[in-house]
Amino acid sequence: MRNKMRNSWLRALSLTALALLLALAVAACGGQKNEGASGATPAATDSSPESSAAPSAESGATVYPLTVKDDTGAELTFERAPEKVVTLVPSETEIIFAIGAGDQVAGVDENSNYPAEAADKPKVGDMNTNIEAVAGLNPDLVLASASMNAEAVEKLRSLGIAVYASDPTTYDAVVEKIKVVGEIMNRQAQAAEVAKHMVQVKREVTEKVKSAEPVPTYLEFSEGWTVGKGEFLDELLTLAGGANVAGDQTGWFEVDAEAVVKANPAVIVYPDIAGVDPNPIAAAIASRPGWDVIDAVKNNRVIEVSQDPLVRVGPRLADGLLELAKAIHPDLFQ
Repeated sequence: MRNKMRNSWLRALSLTALALLLALAVAACGGQKNEGASGATPAATDSSPESSAAPSAESGATVYPLTVKDDTGAELTFERAPEKVVTLVPSETEIIFAIGAGDQVAGVDENSNYPAEAADKPKVGDMNTNIEAVAGLNPDLVLASASMNAEAVEKLRSLGIAVYASDPTTYDAVVEKIKVVGEIMNRQAQAAEVAKHMVQVKREVTEKVKSAEPVPTYLEFSEGWTVGKGEFLDELLTLAGGANVAGDQTGWFEVDAEAVVKANPAVIVYPDIAGVDPNPIAAAIASRPGWDVIDAVKNNRVIEVSQDPLVRVGPRLADGLLELAKAIHPDLFQ
């Protein structure tokens, strides 16, 4: 499923595109990942990015030449910090801006909607990367999803363009990716601050829920599809103090309506969809025969959460984790 598509995890696409991206390829980030219709989708590997140079003990600056290995196994060597960067998925756009390197961004994908400054950058396609547009920007570095942008990665590398492709499948792997991008860009101090915040949020959430009974929770992040083990949304749900009622299966799969009724989740979580009203996922949940007996429905605990932070394998994953924890354990997050 991952190879058919996520963080990720992209911006508001049509409902059909959204379902296809999130359902068929989140099994791919960041990743989403996720990076689904909101950014990066989850990844094909769980390997952490590697680098061969350590920061200067005095300045925290990157020591060049720097060699890093990405999640495709490719090694890239940088003689100096890249001055022109192109990002192919929203999660990578968010990372570059978060570490203070927004001025180095020469181009972004059409779905990069955060931060607002990304809207002013030249566009290089959506899920179908415009290879000529990327090459025309003459980037020193392209940041991509190893799964969602696999074809583009191959084509760009054949043109001699440096591409760092990642696909983290866990929260901690996202943190490590951000550190590596910071090292590549000689923005280690800024990347360390981003990573520190993400670690602090994770610690806050896990500390608050550790003594609470895990709450049976059902996720539907694309209409008619849910997620099991092996994807970062399942991990986030667990970190947030939930028990995934679809956790007996792996990856993304089509909803078995009767199985959900039998599992009787106490909470149902679904994402907002920018520019789409009414929300078709909410409508589908409300109209399914027999679902009115589910505790989450009877107790009005069918909860909409922000989509982008939860399906983009970038800095805002911390925001997504915190929002998910508040949805599941509102009493613990006053």
